[in-house]
Amino acid sequence: MFRESALYGVAIALGYFFLLELYCDARAIGSKQTTSSQRDGDGVALVNAVGNEAEDAESGLARVDDAVEDDVDERGQRRSTSGGARGFAACAMLDPIALRENRPAIQAAAELGVIMFLFWFCDRSGLVRDAKKAYDRDLFLAVFVALAAYGWKTALKKSKSTSALHREQTEEMKGWMQVLFLLYHYFDAGEMYNLIRVFIAAYVWMTGFGNFSFYYVKKDFSATRFAQMMWRLNFFVFVTCAVMKNDYMLYYICPLHTLFTLFVFGALAIGREKNSDPRWVYAKFACCFLLSVTLWEVPGLFKRVFRPFVFIFGYTNPAKPHGDPLHEWRFRSGLDRYVWIYGMMCAYVHPRYEAVLKWIDDRQSTRERYIYQGGIIIVASMTLLWWWQTFMKMDKFAYNEWHPYTSWIPITAFILLRNATKALRKHHIELFCICGKVTLETYIAQFHIWLSTAGVPNGQPKALMSLVTGYPLLNLIFCSYIYVGISHRIFDVTNVLKSVCVPKESSDMVRAVTNAGIFMGTTFGLGAFMSLMFTGTV
Repeated sequence: MFRESALYGVAIALGYFFLLELYCDARAIGSKQTTSSQRDGDGVALVNAVGNEAEDAESGLARVDDAVEDDVDERGQRRSTSGGARGFAACAMLDPIALRENRPAIQAAAELGVIMFLFWFCDRSGLVRDAKKAYDRDLFLAVFVALAAYGWKTALKKSKSTSALHREQTEEMKGWMQVLFLLYHYFDAGEMYNLIRVFIAAYVWMTGFGNFSFYYVKKDFSATRFAQMMWRLNFFVFVTCAVMKNDYMLYYICPLHTLFTLFVFGALAIGREKNSDPRWVYAKFACCFLLSVTLWEVPGLFKRVFRPFVFIFGYTNPAKPHGDPLHEWRFRSGLDRYVWIYGMMCAYVHPRYEAVLKWIDDRQSTRERYIYQGGIIIVASMTLLWWWQTFMKMDKFAYNEWHPYTSWIPITAFILLRNATKALRKHHIELFCICGKVTLETYIAQFHIWLSTAGVPNGQPKALMSLVTGYPLLNLIFCSYIYVGISHRIFDVTNVLKSVCVPKESSDMVRAVTNAGIFMGTTFGLGAFMSLMFTGTV
């Protein structure tokens, strides 16, 4: 079976890097203790640079001002390009020079293997107990308010920019939304369903906003940039799917952002020389809207388009084994089928919005400035209140029908309120920014470290991981500490491996793809052999 072969193949690859790391450590090859060597120092600097400065190509997850600050991971990228030139083939021969140059990647791959083992151990081994979810609204809100108050008191900082939707602001927005999203899963807070749908729509909005901002300004449609995006969105989830034998769609946020990232990329890449003409840009918006209407509104068309890709987007819930494998994909993607276009439109008019805010800030009369700012706050607040009373109080099934057409309303209202005054724009809560940088990692890791799928492939996380039995609050704190720490390590590992595996120059992409194909083919071949030996099937 393909999944068995993939599982054994990934296990062999990760085990190989773990043993290679032990060998390097025993021989002190490229270790942190030998920092007097310039070459070793470069290797350590790569780890530190990626860990501390990895403002990576996560444009699909709200790196919304990549267009301005896209010197992401530059130092680590340059070093890894030269450092990994000898390749892993030489590492397999235990060439000391190759091992020294690739030590950061070997360390990252070995750590990835340990993380995957922890996923399996906590969720599939049966050695870690499960606990039932229990919803308490008071506790749910108390946890979030306490975290927000702590962040406000200890981590309120001045932002580098006072522009609307600058990097710290969008990271903060991602952070507090992700905290509520995770608490929603942990406590099984069903009454928060409609609000969580809005948060996911906001993430998709950021996909449109961030990608449009980058491609429209930078005009970088290179294979390298594209590969960096795809790596960031999919590398870790693909490894997790292989190890845990889960469908890609179980972690639906990843395919969701990947699809709409591809749509934005295609919209701007086609006829890119005309992107400076407003008429062409508006025409592209119209074409994107027409595409979404046709794909999701025409009966039967969605299934026809994606039926050949059911091996990627199909999902079979073990609780409902006879359902349509594309149902989950159509439902999840359909909920936010228009908001990514709205994100693109917001990115296009962002300079005009900035000009209006600057014009208000420059009013010499304080009274006049307060009138404009107060007007924005009143209109946005009244609109948000109307939306809340009209749509948020619907039951989940009725709300899902309206969500694709109304999710832009609370997103817009929040943006207007968050940026109504210069004082609001120039401050952010750093604690939520830290949370916002690892949204992808916390989303995937929660299935196997924080929550529990009860040892069933493709199972939904219906239970909690229980390390402190009988003490639910202590268990929440203890498990959260482990879970958040692992999520940050996943972030660093993913970026180190990206810096090594994705070439900086597009001219090197063919060689990189060829080497990756050889590596994956060899790994899968060994996995198929092991699967045949142990299970009798490939």
